[in-house]
Amino acid sequence: MSQEPQARKLVKQYIGSDEFINGKERFCLWLVDAPFSDVKKCPSVIKRIEQVRAFRLASSAKPTIEKSETPHLFFSITHPQTRYLAVPEVSSENRHYIPIGYLDANVIASNKLLVIPNARTYHFGVLTSNVHMAWTRAVCGRLEMRYQYSKAIVYNTFPWPDATDKQKTEIEKLAQAVLAARVLYPDSTLADMYGEYSMPFHPKLVKAHQNLDRAVMKLYGLSHDTPEPAIVALLMERYQQLTNAQQNLVEQSPKPRPARQRKLAQP
Repeated sequence: MSQEPQARKLVKQYIGSDEFINGKERFCLWLVDAPFSDVKKCPSVIKRIEQVRAFRLASSAKPTIEKSETPHLFFSITHPQTRYLAVPEVSSENRHYIPIGYLDANVIASNKLLVIPNARTYHFGVLTSNVHMAWTRAVCGRLEMRYQYSKAIVYNTFPWPDATDKQKTEIEKLAQAVLAARVLYPDSTLADMYGEYSMPFHPKLVKAHQNLDRAVMKLYGLSHDTPEPAIVALLMERYQQLTNAQQNLVEQSPKPRPARQRKLAQP
């Protein structure tokens, strides 16, 4: 951008787990819907596009070769068009909470950052609670010993509570207090705020999380001092109930009749 200031509108912040948690800066060329009239004014951008084309053409994988026809675009584009909730795919096992939070649509998420488009503050509140963390620790994959969060194994299997609108509003208020508490520590990264030894240096954030934890546990009929093994046992029981109910629906649904095949007579 220092050499070609006109390229500034083509560059966006690019964030994965490491950048999100540790406050690191990383950028990418984001040329989705970019007018070619802007791109052609940037020789260095054109050069990078050509390098991507050559790299993809040199691949032995057919899908990669096919993507050489659009070298200005990422291989796959799943980025939301609206503000989204970001969940790091990989984070330290020493943290009591996986640091999650909201990002603007102009911030591009890498493949190491899971995204939940249009997530309400209620969803943030439940996902950042000790109940969801208990589930995560019990079922998530591991990279070495670090948490490896996934949509299939952790998010899609998590038994959400049955909450009334009034209860959801209360969770949203407490979740917003967590977000507000983070703002009180502008010199701290999420790694600082959620580190095993550094989180106590952020007492207002600790208090906000404790209040949120109690409210979420109450949704599940748990007391605030319920130990984690008991939380996991309850969640596993709920998961079993949900999967059994789903299986019963499948078994009770009418079986479709096989379609009649119209065959031509043999000559």
